[in-house]
Amino acid sequence: MAKIKKKNNTNHSRSNNWIFTVREEKLYLQRKFSDMIPEGWIQYKVEVLKDKYLIDNKEVAPATALISFFNKNGQTIGQIKKGYFTKDELYAKISNGEQLILNSCYISNFSMSEYRKIRGLQKEEFVDINGFSAIDSVFDAVIANDFSYVRFRNEAVNFKESYFLQGKTIFQGSYFEKGNVNFGHCRFINGEFDFSQADLGEGGIVFNGTLFGEGFKDFNYTKFGDRDVSFVAVEFGPGDVSFINSTYGDVDISFSRAVFGEGLVDFHFIHFHKGTINFERTQFGKGKVDFHMVEFDNCKVNFNRSEFGDGDLNFEACVMNKGKLQFKNADFGNGDINFEQIQMEDCEALFDKASFGTGKISFYSSEFKTLSLKSCQMNSYFDFRVKKCDYLDLSGTIIRDVADMTPYEFDVKIGCLNITGMRLIGQINLEWKKNNVKTIIYNNKDAGFASYAEQFRNLKQNFNKTGRYDDEDLAYIEFKRNEAKAALKSGIKDQPYSVVWRYPLYYIKYLLFDSMGLYATSPMRTMISVVVTLFIFSFIQFLLPFIADTSPGTCLTENASSWLRFWETFYYSGVSFFTIGYGDCSPVGVLRYVSVIEGFVGVFMMSYFTVAFARKVLR
Repeated sequence: MAKIKKKNNTNHSRSNNWIFTVREEKLYLQRKFSDMIPEGWIQYKVEVLKDKYLIDNKEVAPATALISFFNKNGQTIGQIKKGYFTKDELYAKISNGEQLILNSCYISNFSMSEYRKIRGLQKEEFVDINGFSAIDSVFDAVIANDFSYVRFRNEAVNFKESYFLQGKTIFQGSYFEKGNVNFGHCRFINGEFDFSQADLGEGGIVFNGTLFGEGFKDFNYTKFGDRDVSFVAVEFGPGDVSFINSTYGDVDISFSRAVFGEGLVDFHFIHFHKGTINFERTQFGKGKVDFHMVEFDNCKVNFNRSEFGDGDLNFEACVMNKGKLQFKNADFGNGDINFEQIQMEDCEALFDKASFGTGKISFYSSEFKTLSLKSCQMNSYFDFRVKKCDYLDLSGTIIRDVADMTPYEFDVKIGCLNITGMRLIGQINLEWKKNNVKTIIYNNKDAGFASYAEQFRNLKQNFNKTGRYDDEDLAYIEFKRNEAKAALKSGIKDQPYSVVWRYPLYYIKYLLFDSMGLYATSPMRTMISVVVTLFIFSFIQFLLPFIADTSPGTCLTENASSWLRFWETFYYSGVSFFTIGYGDCSPVGVLRYVSVIEGFVGVFMMSYFTVAFARKVLR
């Protein structure tokens, strides 16, 4: 009897994202055109022929199904033939304990719920199928292709390259005793796919290259067993995809190059043990991606080069005992990204060269061994108020908004901070003392003086921008110190013989610029240096007359005590130091040259003090 069914072609035209391995591509191309379902069909008609269906002169099925496909104009664009069994024949095989070998067959309205009802079984009572294979088959149903609560007893269950024309697909509660399930390169036109509470026994399932239409893909509470799980290059289509509370052994899990639609992608409350969890080059749609409360025992989690839509990304309260979480070169959309309260105390989280959108990104109250955002562009607010992070790498980043590290409810414990090469268009919120800035910069032992200088210069500019002027001075001092050391080291490297004059020159500069006034950032330090210098010259001028034929001349009282003589010399030294020039003292001998030097030093020191004082007051 003929029947005509209609289906919109937007969900089943072959996608450009259908990706094969080289071997699978060759096998696919070797299939006869007459065995392939054409693209662009709108309607199809199924006719059951009485002829036996043969492959290589061997009977596959007692009848043949001729499936014709039509375009929107009603023109036939392709026909395929498949083997055909009636439902009663299939149900009888199951009851007799026979294998169901349905390769290259058309299976219509197969329903284990109907089978249990006919046989008087309970709704969730297991039905044993002792062998099952449906490679390159076509499934079709008005309501559902129902394999619920089936116990597959054979070594492998194979649906490879099968086509599900109409009706949702149900494997709820099914048990695959030996695992080893293959849904590779299948097409589910109806994207309502229920694999919830299924048990893969010994494990192992493949969905590589499979396409789903619109609908809910439900893998909640599925037990995936102790063999690898592969969703490589799967196109999930529009609709939610959920793996809530699914369980895995010590296996590798791959969603590499998978494409998710616009619905929710939900992996929360999962416990991964060992192995690699691979989302490399995966494309996520506009919906939310949820990994919150997931536990990773010892895993390498790879999101490298993945693309996220504008939905939120949530990894809140995840736990990783050992391993690595990678988002290198990932492209994030404009949704909020939540990595708050993550516990990765002994693990690395790497976001190197990732591209971020305009959403808020938060690592608030999290713990990391290493958190690296090397060479990233940060376009929005980043919350780096971590509870603990041994190494925070922001080298080469571009900060356009705010990177917040200021302690608030708890101490922000960053062991080492690297901001080498940072371009600071926005600002960093941190405090010199509370964040222990000097220590966390110097804790990067691999950095040289030039790198230290660059980082403190960035911080100096940042503190000026945020109005933390005392912190700016402290950063400026460290910048100038490291700049001088870097210049000394670089000069000696280029000209080894220059060590003869470079070291003396370095220490003279250190004495004048650093020791005396902290690079004009401390008026009090400069004033103390002025007083100390004045007393030094006073002692020199007091002692010189005992050594050489010299004196301050009329400034000294005849037969004065040593105490009075010192203070009169001090007066003379002060007049020279401050270049007052009263004319009541006329130095004699060597003291004249000392007075000239003292006058120059005095002018220099007072200018130094004026600059430092004005700098403080004017800011």
